[in-house]
This record gives sequence, structure tokens and C-alpha cells, in this order.
Amino acid sequence: MDTQLLILPGLGDSGEKHWQTFWHEKFKNSIRLVQDNWDEPVKEDWLKRLNEEVSKLDKPTVLVAHSLAVSLVLHWAETHSNKNIIGALLVAPADVDSPQHTPDIIRNFSPMPIYKLPFPSIIVASENDPYASFERKQYFAEKWGSEFINIGEQGHINSDSDLKYWEEGQKILGQLIDKINS
Repeated sequence: MDTQLLILPGLGDSGEKHWQTFWHEKFKNSIRLVQDNWDEPVKEDWLKRLNEEVSKLDKPTVLVAHSLAVSLVLHWAETHSNKNIIGALLVAPADVDSPQHTPDIIRNFSPMPIYKLPFPSIIVASENDPYASFERKQYFAEKWGSEFINIGEQGHINSDSDLKYWEEGQKILGQLIDKINS
């Protein structure tokens, strides 16, 4: 894979059994964003860190965001741009607007930005994700101009899902990169 990956974990970071950690180990062309506070995220701090990392990029890069980091991507792209960001894989977006789906600690990421992203994107969704309704994720895909992929019942597509290298996700990432390069 020639395209660089910028891996963006969500609330609590992605632990050692999370597919993002496996991907970071596997793909030598990946960078993993590290936040100062994984457990009490502040949107402005997370945005600043993301922007710092993006400003260092010197090759075409796909953002690989999970959960809360999906809203981070949307907040970032709403006010920033960088020619090296060529796409985004948005996995299991957490509905930061919904108190019934997400903890209060991430409410400062609300409201979820609703606009068409300036680069190609794919939303990967699970039918039984406790952090956003399936219909809400479909709505996000429509508003963001994202392709929508349903992977069945995989929970929050996180460590608890026990996906290891998540080969299906790697194929989806490959589809996104092929789409960008065509």
C-alpha cells in the first residue's frame, strides 16, 4: 500500500487487541495519532493535535478513524484542509449528539458536523453498535457524501469485537484507495 495511513483512535485510545493497533503494527506506512488525554477528551485539544500531525504529512494520506475520532475528522475538515489528506475510512462513528448512545464526557464534540466531506470517504457500520443507531450512521453517510458499508453485527468494531487484523476492513480500505486512485 503506497498511501500513508494516519490512524486516529477514539475515546480511551485503541488498546493492544484493537484492529487499529494491529494495523499500525502491520502497515509500515502508518502513523498513529497520540492524544494527551484519552479518557477526558477536549475537542479543541484533540483538533490541535490532529492539525499538528497533519501539517507534518508529506505524502498522500488516508485518515483511519474509529468512534469518537470520526467526529474529530468531521470537525477538523470543516475548518482545515491539507492537500495530503486524500480520503477517510470512518469506522463505527459514535453519535456525540445522543445522550442515550454516548457518555457525557464526549458531549463537547457535539454537535456532529453535517456537511459533504471534501475528500472520498467510507463509513463502516455495525448493526448492533451501542454508540450510535444504525439509522443515524446511514444518515451521516448520506450527509457526508460517504459510501456506507454494513458489516453485520460486530458491536462497536473495537477490541471487544475481537477482529485482530480485521481483514474485511483491510479490503474496504483497499476499495477506498482504489476509488481515490481511479
